Order: sequence, then C-alpha cells, then structure tokens
Amino acid sequence: MNSDAIEIRCTQREVRGEHFRIQVLTDRLIRLEYSPEDCFTDERTQMVDSRDFSAVPFTCETGAFSLTLTTEALRLTYDGKPFSGIGLCAELFSTGFTWHYGQLYGGDGNLGGTARTLDMTDGFIMLENGIFSRTGCVAIDDSESALITEEGICQRNGKETDLYFFGYGRDYLGGLKAFYQLCGHTPLLPRYALGNWWSRFYPYTESSYLEMLDNFEKEKIPLSVGVIDMDWHVTEVDPKYGNGWTGFSWNREYFPEPSRFLRTVHEKGLAVTLNLHPADGIRAFEDMYPQVAEKMGIDPASELPVVFDLSDEDFRRTYSFR
Repeated sequence: MNSDAIEIRCTQREVRGEHFRIQVLTDRLIRLEYSPEDCFTDERTQMVDSRDFSAVPFTCETGAFSLTLTTEALRLTYDGKPFSGIGLCAELFSTGFTWHYGQLYGGDGNLGGTARTLDMTDGFIMLENGIFSRTGCVAIDDSESALITEEGICQRNGKETDLYFFGYGRDYLGGLKAFYQLCGHTPLLPRYALGNWWSRFYPYTESSYLEMLDNFEKEKIPLSVGVIDMDWHVTEVDPKYGNGWTGFSWNREYFPEPSRFLRTVHEKGLAVTLNLHPADGIRAFEDMYPQVAEKMGIDPASELPVVFDLSDEDFRRTYSFR
C-alpha cells in the first residue's frame, strides 16, 4: 500500500477509516458518516427505520490521499478528510453526472416530494424536496435526527455528519423501494382517509357544526372525516400562561357535552379529528393539569408548565396515559 494511502478496514457491507464510515446499502444507496470522535450510529433515527439491506458487491481501492469505492452503478471518490465539495464526490454511471458533497437534494433539479402544509394555499403550491432529481442524484442529511434507542429518544452531540446518497437516476420504482426499506413502509391508509374531509378554521359550536353536517347531507355531498379546528379547545387564556394556540381542554361554551357531540358525528358515519398544536406543553389552566403535573413530579400549586418533550420517557408515558 502507498504510504500516502488512506488506511481502511473493509467488510462485506462497509468501509471504515479514521473518523469516517461508508456503508454500501445498495449499489445506488450509500451511507456516508464522518465523526471527529469516531462515533458512528447504528440506532434507528427519526428518519431511518432499518439499514438491513442485502449485501451487494463493491470494490474499494486506496491511492495517494484518496479512496475509490465502486459499485455496479456508481463510483465514489473520497479524500478521507471532513466532507467537502472537493474531497467527496460520486459519479453515476447511468447519467454520467458527478455529484459533489454539499449538493443536497440535487439542487434546482429536484423533482419534488410532498408539502408539509396547505395553510394559506389557493392554487399552485411549491413542493418540498424529494429523493429524485434531474441529475439522478440526491443526498439527504440525517445528521440532526434524534436517535431512537432501547432507553428512549436522545439527541446526537451535533458533531457527526450522516448522509444518505441516492443515485437511482430514473429508476423511480427502485428508488422508492430503497427509500421505504430505509425509512419504513407506509401503513395502509384506512378507507375513510381517502374520502372527503371537511376542515375550516372557524369557531364552530356543537349546534352549528351539526347543522353544517345536515346541510351537506341535504346537498348530497358525501363526507368521510370531520375536522374540528383549534376552537374545540380553550383558546382565550390568561396571558401569564402564554397564548391559546396550544390547548387540551374542551371549550365547554361551544361544546358543553363533548362525548355527545362526538357520538352524534360518528353516528353520521364520519371519523373525527381534532386540530392540536401541543408545542407549549400542558399548562396550569388545563383540566388535566393537576394529574399530569403530579405524574411529572411537579407541584400543581406551582403552576409550572409541563414541557412538551417527547425525548423524555416519563413525559411520553404521561402524555399517552388514559
């Protein structure tokens, strides 16, 4: 081996060197990690569910100050240093395009993914980035995802870089299959979720909402899901608690008997969803605050908020308590 060559250790599935690890998941899906502390992640993350792919053949050669990893579909070149646009690149054989580190999501050529929200939308909407681009290459950064371990959810230390390079060209079906295997398969949607949803940001009452449903029936407009926007819960709160965007307690002025209202909507054949913005946690004006505070070790008399923190196992258990 050349004295200037990068020292590496190869297995059937990965290449490891000082501060880096490259995992060959498929011939067109490569995981790239760099960690100054050689701290590499095998746990699930918020994005990644499984890296259990069948091994595929690849070769790895080291030369002066670089290594070259080759699969049937691509050639990756890396200088062994912190990832950079000069030191890390991949050539996709099917298109001839060469990707350089830093070109996340294929740049302007990304073919689009989904839209997180339809708020303030009327007509055309910009989609967020997806896993395909006109160049045939996309890199997804998973460095900031929380880890899902046996002990619970925890944050990374912020020093690692964790990328997934997709080089599926125009093989959209192959790319989707790899994405689902990596990130988890989408569960089959219930039939009602594919029907018509009624949603409006409006302070309905029990009577006005049911009257609206009756009018839909009269007009023979079918509905499958009734969305009760945020005014189902208390929104006018003492400013000392913050704003009323987060709430878990029914507004009894609008819905005096929530169970009766929900039962009636269900009898009309609709599923029901309640609009929820939980970020401000459970505060002292909530109906269930005393019980939640005690379970979280907080004196209810203090009126201290219970912080919404899904990385806290005790909070998750309390939040889902029935």
